[in-house]
Amino acid sequence: MIHEQNRTGIDDDLATGIVSAARTGLGDTLRSVVYFTPSAFDVLYLRQGLYDSAADARSAKGRLVELERVGFAEVPVRTAIGHGDGESDIGEYEFTVRFHEDGFVVRVVQGDAGALLTTDSMDVNAFEDAATAVRRLLGGE
Repeated sequence: MIHEQNRTGIDDDLATGIVSAARTGLGDTLRSVVYFTPSAFDVLYLRQGLYDSAADARSAKGRLVELERVGFAEVPVRTAIGHGDGESDIGEYEFTVRFHEDGFVVRVVQGDAGALLTTDSMDVNAFEDAATAVRRLLGGE
């Protein structure tokens, strides 16, 4: 676990809840949990041994957050697609999973907040439970 000053202003209970939901849903494959807004981010959880220092971890996660912030700009498009003309109606956006050679990045965006979960390679079915729980927490439910 990483402890740093919260740059986003995330409430400690929400941060703990997001990490708990991710750990419960993804187990020991979980590598990191990052909370982000359009302007800041906090590393909430980092599995031991992944980086040489907190600064190295923050730098690496910062690059990932910059890429994934596009999720905020996508909201109008995702909403339009989700409420299509009946033929293309696929429902509400839930989360994004990016497949990489040695693991996954899960992005959950709700309003002006988001979370990134990184994992080792694993069965993809666990992502839905973890992402749904995190989305509920981000939405204040």
